[in-house]
Amino acid sequence: MSSEFSMNPNSPRTRSDDQSGFAPSALPDTDSDAYWMGRALEMAIEAVTADEVPVGAVIVRDGALIAAANNQREMLKDPTAHAEMLAITQAASSVDDWRLENTTLYVTLEPCLMCAGAILQSRIPRLVFGASDPKGGAVTSLYQTLGDSRLNHQSVVTGGVLADPCGRILTEFFATKRAQGKK
Repeated sequence: MSSEFSMNPNSPRTRSDDQSGFAPSALPDTDSDAYWMGRALEMAIEAVTADEVPVGAVIVRDGALIAAANNQREMLKDPTAHAEMLAITQAASSVDDWRLENTTLYVTLEPCLMCAGAILQSRIPRLVFGASDPKGGAVTSLYQTLGDSRLNHQSVVTGGVLADPCGRILTEFFATKRAQGKK
């Protein structure tokens, strides 16, 4: 297991010689995708301590954070409690509208089909994701849901932002689970 993202919640998250591009204390300005993806990655790291699949999401509107969540399927016993779904619900409450126009959703893993549908339904105009999901991604990997012109809404997509640390935390989480004999 890499020392960058130790599954031990008391371990430091980064190393000084880290080449991944993620160091919370050295994030770029708040106008950049890397900054907000770093915030989503912090949410994913929090999920590890709750023994949840480490996916984090944040939603930004006019340069301000309006929602932040991580996966909570285990805690809530809810198959829909993905980070994106929870962040969308928080953001809608925050702006008092189901239409999340003028927002950007940052998520550490390419959204699944359910989450891609929720992104379209909530009218989020822009999605930025970290790691691709070749087994379940519905944005660029298996499907291109957010760009399908047959649908009544599309979202602009930017993928691969901080992809290495976003993918690494997932890889390490599942390697730890396999080593422990868990699913």
